Amino acid sequence: MALLLEANERRQDTSGIQYSGRDSDADGSQSSAVRLKPTLNVFSGAAINIGTVIGSGIFISPKGVLAGAGSVGLTLLVWVFCGIVSLFGALCFSELGTMIPQSGGPYTYIRVIYGDFPAFMVMWISMIMLQPGTFAILALTFGNYCLQPLFSDLSCPVPYNAVQLLAISAIILLAIINAWSVEWATRVQDIFSFFKVVALGIIIIGGAVEMGQGNVDNFKNAFEGSNIRGLGEAFYSGLYAYAGWGSLNMIAEELKNPYKNLPRAINLSMWTVVVIYVLTNVAYFAALTPAEILASDAVAVTFAAKVLGNFAWIVPTAVVLSTFGSINGKLLTISRLFYVGAREGHLPDVLSMLNIQRSTPLPSLVATVSVSILYCFAKDVYTLINYFSFVSWTMSAFAVIGLVYLRWKEPDASRPYKTNLFIAIFFILSCFFLVIMGAIAAPIDTLIGLAIVSTGIPVYFIVVRPVKKIEWIYKGSDALTVWIQNFLMVVKEEMEDSKDKSK
Repeated sequence: MALLLEANERRQDTSGIQYSGRDSDADGSQSSAVRLKPTLNVFSGAAINIGTVIGSGIFISPKGVLAGAGSVGLTLLVWVFCGIVSLFGALCFSELGTMIPQSGGPYTYIRVIYGDFPAFMVMWISMIMLQPGTFAILALTFGNYCLQPLFSDLSCPVPYNAVQLLAISAIILLAIINAWSVEWATRVQDIFSFFKVVALGIIIIGGAVEMGQGNVDNFKNAFEGSNIRGLGEAFYSGLYAYAGWGSLNMIAEELKNPYKNLPRAINLSMWTVVVIYVLTNVAYFAALTPAEILASDAVAVTFAAKVLGNFAWIVPTAVVLSTFGSINGKLLTISRLFYVGAREGHLPDVLSMLNIQRSTPLPSLVATVSVSILYCFAKDVYTLINYFSFVSWTMSAFAVIGLVYLRWKEPDASRPYKTNLFIAIFFILSCFFLVIMGAIAAPIDTLIGLAIVSTGIPVYFIVVRPVKKIEWIYKGSDALTVWIQNFLMVVKEEMEDSKDKSK
């Protein structure tokens, strides 16, 4: 168990936390120490995963999947395949998460297995683009769907400034909730996850009624017109809808008894999402022809107008609820990623501090919100995100390659949850297949993405791990840290109660 023991020692040196350091609170017992506390049960954990995955994707991706696949049958197979890939990735992360029960997800696993430099590169691209950019897109989608009913006249489009203002308002509101209490943030996630599942259930029931009335023509000759060459586009559109399947691993330290509850919550959430997504797409095809789906920019809204009649307002409302809940889930998980990165010395130390009254990572939340709001003002944030789609899949692939490596290197290490090696290998091959297809389809975008990723190399060796410290940078950083501590009332995480220290 050399790797895991070495990681334990390094974690103890940097912040006083060992893997076993969470065991004392595994039952969720409260402590007066200023620290992140395990308050999430299985259902709250599943709600975070469900609420983060089910955002706007299921309402807009069906058009892209059908455009790539070309037929009803192949489209449904793509949705199943994308669900399997996401489920397999989540199951692999379940094993990694119970072996290394720390927050941070793939960043943490790559740090433990491969070392600091690869982990910093993951953190760098997550910090400057991947996480805040996708967060901003989600918030802008929320703003657009909120305002869309007020601008039903096609000659009067939704003002983009109004969309930005509403998106920023939602981010700030949820940031306040997350800063005030993890329990409050969890309740928000539970409520909105419930309502979005109910809304999708209405779509599924509507599709079942259509099929019961004999509307099954679209399923006859289902594979006619299949387009194998367009599978790359279809897969990317489908997997966009499943994005976020590793969200719970980002906050593993806040889960009660993670050794049992992490795999349970991941299994519960991912099977729920896969079943809902496939049945929702069956419902779409029961009510709409492929031509109608391809002609629509909002398939779910078109479905509602045709099937639900006077209750068509349910679907736009569902999109608003879905995106709002996903914004909350993203904020909860992204802030923890930056918190863990700072705790490991890869980001400014102040980001690893907690508010002394609320035990919430207030500096990390402020940083997350600030960067995300900046992206809300970007005119071409959608194109920027496309540059880094290969990064996400490469990162996930190497994390799971690490799982396979640990099976060989440390076969006797404790594995409270153990996934089948076939699942891990299938997921790794799927990731590289997606990366290669993406590079072939958009080589210029891939090169631009690589160039931006490489900007993290000098940052690591000059600022994060310099051979010789640049004194003025460190003095300025220390002064700023003290000011932020006083302003936000934050301190480093404590691992023991004061009464325990006095013994």
